[in-house]
Amino acid sequence: MLKVLSINSKCLNDSRTVRVYTPDDYGEKDKSYPVVYMHDGQNVFRDQSAIGGISLNLEHFLDRNKLEVIVIGIDSKPGEQRKVEYCPWENGKYSRDMMKDESRIGGGGKQYIEFVVQELKPYIDQNYPTHPDQSAMAGISLGGLISTYAMCKYPNLFKRVAAISSAFFRNQEEMEQLAHSADLSSVERYYVDCGTLEAGSDEETINQGFIESNQRMYNIVKHKIEPSKFKIIDGGEHNYTHFRRRVPEFFPFLIEGWN
Repeated sequence: MLKVLSINSKCLNDSRTVRVYTPDDYGEKDKSYPVVYMHDGQNVFRDQSAIGGISLNLEHFLDRNKLEVIVIGIDSKPGEQRKVEYCPWENGKYSRDMMKDESRIGGGGKQYIEFVVQELKPYIDQNYPTHPDQSAMAGISLGGLISTYAMCKYPNLFKRVAAISSAFFRNQEEMEQLAHSADLSSVERYYVDCGTLEAGSDEETINQGFIESNQRMYNIVKHKIEPSKFKIIDGGEHNYTHFRRRVPEFFPFLIEGWN
């Protein structure tokens, strides 16, 4: 079952559309579930709601595999507003050099994660039969950046994270510093991947910068989290046709052993 909610947020001074997936056996007596929070919620479950018409198709994957988990898809803001919310800081030198773009955008990620921590998660735990200590987070591109940020800032809350084709490069310097200093001893699992053609076949410099960015982040946290996994996907592109193919890899890894 998929239910669409509108959550008013003081942290964001706005309302946010949230999509709640519950499994087939939801409602059985004395049964509780782990929860996975995912960004770009409109692109998570169904093609009909997805920007561009292609989603992760996660609802079908969860139903087919009868996975006993609640998944929360948090819709993103459009255009540049998404970059503001999913980047805790304005883009730095690594990003400007890699993208050959001197524009500065970002800085709203702290408030966005405060919304998830202070408002959304308490609402979900109060209104659904959850395991409050079994919460994970996953995201794509900037969603992977903000998921890793949340893990580093709130490792006791988000104990498992999947970062798919993550755009760490936009906040590379700050994210590396944060990951170095974070106590991740309570984090149980971490998954990272990226493709070799994130920027297309004609952008070799950006493709290499993207892989290097992900590799650098993973090298910092892999010693702190076990198990952790990093995959470079040959021919992997930065679009939902390719992201969808990775669901059978990252999602079972994320929830293995829970419930």
